[in-house]
Amino acid sequence: MRIIPAIDIIEGKCVRLSKGDYNTKKIYNENPLEVARQFEAHGIEYLHLVDLDGAKSSHIVNHRVLEQIASKTGLKIDFGGGLKSDEDLRIAFESGARQVTGGSIAVKDREIFQSWIEKYGPEKIILGADVLPGDTGEKIAVSGWQENSSIDLIPFVQEYKNQGIEYVICTDISKDGMLKGPALELYKKMLENIDGIKLIASGGISAFGELPLLEEAGCEGTIIGKAIYEGKIRLKELEKYLS
Repeated sequence: MRIIPAIDIIEGKCVRLSKGDYNTKKIYNENPLEVARQFEAHGIEYLHLVDLDGAKSSHIVNHRVLEQIASKTGLKIDFGGGLKSDEDLRIAFESGARQVTGGSIAVKDREIFQSWIEKYGPEKIILGADVLPGDTGEKIAVSGWQENSSIDLIPFVQEYKNQGIEYVICTDISKDGMLKGPALELYKKMLENIDGIKLIASGGISAFGELPLLEEAGCEGTIIGKAIYEGKIRLKELEKYLS
């Protein structure tokens, strides 16, 4: 299973939120490149870079941070947050992204998202399927998690799988940044119901012992954010796991 640390960017700084709430912003480092280099020094190959300013603005904002990390490390970066147009994708890829993640756009403009899959190939485009579980099931959330939809998670992902999508990042918003464990049962349910997706778990990771459980469930990768920054999972542990 791939280990994919996360760097979330607001105003060029490395931050974390809780449940996607911008009012809970906590700055961990003013220099994202420094953080990325620490990851790389411990044998990590991948990075999940999120432009939170972009998610709010509905267009790419922090591409300079992407460019800096991509040019000064060897990390394979997937980049997301506010990608809404062909121009946003062009900038992201030219700035060094290996993959891009589309969440809101996959809900609000399926035609353009499908055109990205066809143009760049399914190895370059990740479907962001973020959910807020409730009484009516797992519904997709959009616009930086500020908006709920009436779209059910599993049929939504299945539809895009039928159209060629391979990689899916799924975040249970209720768990994101809460350090109370990942949505293991949700991921098992997705993998049982949707054949052939490469599922990347995101949100809630709180301890090293959760990683083998996610791997056993069949997750292709896991994104780890606050657990690293708060010292709940040490980079040395991840280095040992990867080796």
